[in-house]
Amino acid sequence: MTRYTRAMVPAVLLLALVTGCGSAPDPDKPAAAASTPTKATSSAPVPEPTEEPTEEPIAEPTRDIGQAWEYEGTIADEEVEGSEAVLGYAQGVRSIVSADEDAGTTGYEWAAVELKSCSVKGSFYATTMNWTLSYEDGSRIEPSSTTYDDFPKPEYPVETKLTAGKCVKGKVVFAVPAKERPATIVYAPDSVEIPLEWTVPAK
Repeated sequence: MTRYTRAMVPAVLLLALVTGCGSAPDPDKPAAAASTPTKATSSAPVPEPTEEPTEEPIAEPTRDIGQAWEYEGTIADEEVEGSEAVLGYAQGVRSIVSADEDAGTTGYEWAAVELKSCSVKGSFYATTMNWTLSYEDGSRIEPSSTTYDDFPKPEYPVETKLTAGKCVKGKVVFAVPAKERPATIVYAPDSVEIPLEWTVPAK
C-alpha cells in the first residue's frame, strides 16, 4: 500500500496544476458538462511482502548402544571434528553407599553409562554435564554429584580437555528409580541444536 500511495501523489498534483493554468471560461458559451472523475487503478497489483520460511533443524535419529555420532563444526572460531558414543548401560550397580542417599528418597539404585568421546581435529572439553537419562514420563536424571571409590571403573571425568587424536572413555553413575528404566540416554551440549539420543535396551 505504501508504494501505491506514493505513485498516486504526483498524478494528483499534475492534475491540479493543469486545471489552475487553464484560460477563464467564456460567459457567452454554455458551460461544459462536468466530467465524472474516475478512480485511478494500478495496472499491476503490488504483492504483499512475504516472510522467508525458516528451516527447522532436522532431528537426528535415535541411535542404538554402540553407535557413534560423528560431527564437525566450529567452537570458539576453531574448526573441530569428533565423535560421541554410548557404549553400554547397566542398572543395579553395587556400592557401599545407597543410591537412596544420593537421591534423597527411597526406592533408588545405581546405574552406570559407559561413554567414549574423541577429538579428530581441534580441541574441546568433554564433560559429564552434557549427559542425562530421559524417561517416558518426561523426567530427566543428571549424573550423581558425588563419586565413591567402588563406583565402576574407569570413571568418565567430570571435565577434561581433548586435543586432536585423543579420546576419553569411562563410566558415569546415576541414581535411578529401581523399578523403572530410562527410555534414552541424552547428549545435549549448548553447541547442538537438537539433542542426540541413544535407546536404552530392555533388560
